[in-house]
Amino acid sequence: MSGPTLRNIGILAHVDAGKTTLTERLLHASGALRIPGSVDAGTACTDDLEVERRRGISVRAALASFEWRGHRFNLVDTPGHGDFAGEVERTLSVLDGAVLVVSAAEGVQAQTEVLWEALAALGLPTLFFLNKVDRVGADLPGVLGQIRRLLTPRAVPLQTLAGAGTDRLLLRDLSDPGDPEAAAGLFEALADLDEDLMEAYLEGRTLPPEELLRRAEPHARRGHLFPLLFGAALDGLGVEPLLDGLVRFLPPAGGDPEAPTSARAFKVVHDPALGRGVYVRVHRGTLRTRDALPLPGREEPGKVTRIRRAGAGRWEDVPALEAGDLGLVFGLGEARAGDALGDPEGLPGGVPLAEPLFSVRAVPPTPEDAPRLLAALRVLSDEDPHLGLVLDRERQEMHLRILGPLQVEILTALLSDRFGLAATFEKPATLYKETLQEAAEGYVEYTLPKPCWAVLRFLVEPGERGSGVVYRSRVSTDDVKLKYQREVERTLPAALEQGLLGWEVTDLRITLLEGEDHEVHSRPTDFAIATPMGIFDALQKGGTRLLEPVLRFALAAPEEAAGAVLGDLLRMRGTFDAPRVEEGVFRVEGTLPAEPCGDYAVRLGSLTGGRGRFSTRFAGYRDCPEEIRAEAPRRSVSPLDRARYILAARGAL
Repeated sequence: MSGPTLRNIGILAHVDAGKTTLTERLLHASGALRIPGSVDAGTACTDDLEVERRRGISVRAALASFEWRGHRFNLVDTPGHGDFAGEVERTLSVLDGAVLVVSAAEGVQAQTEVLWEALAALGLPTLFFLNKVDRVGADLPGVLGQIRRLLTPRAVPLQTLAGAGTDRLLLRDLSDPGDPEAAAGLFEALADLDEDLMEAYLEGRTLPPEELLRRAEPHARRGHLFPLLFGAALDGLGVEPLLDGLVRFLPPAGGDPEAPTSARAFKVVHDPALGRGVYVRVHRGTLRTRDALPLPGREEPGKVTRIRRAGAGRWEDVPALEAGDLGLVFGLGEARAGDALGDPEGLPGGVPLAEPLFSVRAVPPTPEDAPRLLAALRVLSDEDPHLGLVLDRERQEMHLRILGPLQVEILTALLSDRFGLAATFEKPATLYKETLQEAAEGYVEYTLPKPCWAVLRFLVEPGERGSGVVYRSRVSTDDVKLKYQREVERTLPAALEQGLLGWEVTDLRITLLEGEDHEVHSRPTDFAIATPMGIFDALQKGGTRLLEPVLRFALAAPEEAAGAVLGDLLRMRGTFDAPRVEEGVFRVEGTLPAEPCGDYAVRLGSLTGGRGRFSTRFAGYRDCPEEIRAEAPRRSVSPLDRARYILAARGAL
């Protein structure tokens, strides 16, 4: 079942908002599960890792499928904790719509805002599900106000709820005759989007609730209006109306099944029995077993050997996946998460959510276990490319990039559960970056030892903070052939992995001003070798400075702890807005360097008797104070050491 009857939906939330519980209830209400699983009991069908069942948190995105009223849904349950945002990032580009779960008790939290920004940037149609409405402290008007203030003013309730925060809940649809005023908010929101309705609204006319809901459908499916529903997933309240809302307000999957095959890989797994598998979404065409798919950067295509489609806690082998569908494919060689498979034309892009801020060294239990640990870390890095495994051969060290301390705990558990390795990790170290201080030109003539020929002149300039690396070429293809110029551009990310201080170099504008190739002696590898030498010549002339990662924080604590908390924030070089006190609770928001934040939630808990709350989100990089100096050891020969660098690049060292 595909075409207009299929939808790919993601369930997203801040951790502990009830996202996985809601997923289980959706599967149960649709008949896909006989008994809903429990997060607390470790029986949730989408938590298939041992560490997920043991810890009661989602670590990896999970795929399940169900049918409702003649429509099929692929449902992707995503992790809620910010340390696993990479899983969410890889998932968003394959979705048709999303359900953003918000707790009626905790409200909009740090990760909720991050997720919403990504959904908005992609233009993904989204339903809000206000969960835990039965919890003591549930504040529907307050949380709805937060959603409209912090996320979008076009979030519109399609139900009314009485008895929030109690066990005497009464949930009504807008069409319920017992509440004739309930449709007023929807009418007002639609009037802003529809000129005909604006005229009717201004004239004071009324429309039947069902007519308003019908008029809301196209706006919701285009991501211009965001329906909001209420519920308590643990008890199943509001789950069936949400299922109806998925059909009515989120768009079906598209794509021509007869077009050339075009797909996106979004997850890699290693099955003990079947080997390496790749989760894909087919955007166009039909993917069949025995198909050969071109893979980016690989000469040999991947040949599909097996295709599986998800059910609720089970998989079924299928001969093909049509446009719009998701599945697990075997035989695609070294395809990685994020790769375009087949024809890349017109594939949707993604939005970065995960920025690893720390590096950790993995230590084997014994020196003899080092090869086993390296092999295991390569598997985990294959599944999560953000880990960016680096092997420092000179020091015989293995380093990973992480988003936060919880990730270290999960990696430790995964190494034990899956590979039987009792590895440890050293204390996380901050990942700094560096950028150019002054504009400079870099020049390289790579003409010896022959055969080789690549001449390049770059202008490298400082860019705006957060702009990344922007490249352009002013060189004619008469001077440097297009295939060589493409090799220059392809090599730039690797050339900037380590700058003068050993950190990734960012926020640059790089212009190729001049160049020269040779009809006989030039090869693409010559330009790959020459590019780092030219870039480092500019970096050495212009100099680099250190950048530190910064987090946006929100902190709440008892009023009596305000003095100690502000003192801590100042000692950590924080900047913050004017604090405020509401009903005995002290609240403050601002920015902090990432380095001292790692264990601050623990200190705040001790300081406030467990009553303090501290949440953070990545806010970019900023210039380091001059007194902070941090250098990272080089993992390879510096391009400034010309002779040794060329020998290393040629494989002669």
